[in-house]
Amino acid sequence: MAPPRDPRRLCRLVQEGQLRALQEELEAAGGCQGPARDTLLHCAARHGRQNILAYLVEAWSMDIEAANRDYKRPLHEAASMGHRNCVRYLLDRGAAVDSLKKADWTPLMMACTRKNLEVIQDLVEHGANPLLKNKDGWNSFHIASREGDPVILRYLLTVCPDAWKTESKIRRTPLHTAAMHGCFEAVQELLDRCDYAPDCRDNCGVTPFMDAIQCGHVHIAMLLLEKHKEGQTSTVQTLLSLGANINSKDERNRSALHLACAGQHVACTKFLLQSGLKDSADLTGTLAQQLTESRDILRDFDHTVKS
Repeated sequence: MAPPRDPRRLCRLVQEGQLRALQEELEAAGGCQGPARDTLLHCAARHGRQNILAYLVEAWSMDIEAANRDYKRPLHEAASMGHRNCVRYLLDRGAAVDSLKKADWTPLMMACTRKNLEVIQDLVEHGANPLLKNKDGWNSFHIASREGDPVILRYLLTVCPDAWKTESKIRRTPLHTAAMHGCFEAVQELLDRCDYAPDCRDNCGVTPFMDAIQCGHVHIAMLLLEKHKEGQTSTVQTLLSLGANINSKDERNRSALHLACAGQHVACTKFLLQSGLKDSADLTGTLAQQLTESRDILRDFDHTVKS
């Protein structure tokens, strides 16, 4: 059969869910590929048209493993958009659950870019491997940490307890990623359930604490200090040498002094005071020095005032 004059029309019919019009077009002209070498299956899966997906597979015997120019299969499309009905249909028809698209992304990795637990569960229950890594060294847990849904992280740790023990090719951990992207609940989950070293560093020497501070997520930096019980004086020195603003504050108007005093970090507090950081009240009117019980810290505040 001759191909239709405008292949994009078939894709548009799929996108709009016009099954009857699509049937008429195909009967007249046969199947085709879209402008990006997508098959109509790709288009149906991307837009969540499970009825059209089933029609194309069952009436036209279209290949569910057809790959486009990025090596995406229809399952990649359905998973990346969170269309559970299409994901389940393709899996039930025998789609390869760990097929790789360009850059070695699996359908599970793509599902983890969406906060859709049911799709992730369907893929895992059909054998998807959370430990597979893409070309950058990220596994599915790493990707889920970037999106920051603690429920999904909890599920992945339940089905694969070692999923957190991963580093990218430049040695960045899921904790680095969650801290950098400001995912507070994800950071909490990672600190509670995973055994990350307090000073884990990537190839550039950056710790999760440094990521949080550099990106302005002071509340996450405070959480990391509290959980890991580290003063991070050397980290603060490094940040200031890189041009970080010592006077930056979080949404509650707390400064780095509040963090250091709340954590009872003597050396860190002393360094901040020597660097010129002044004590100031947060939104509740609380000064940093009111958060400490350390006599050494209070003595440093007195010496700074006198000097």
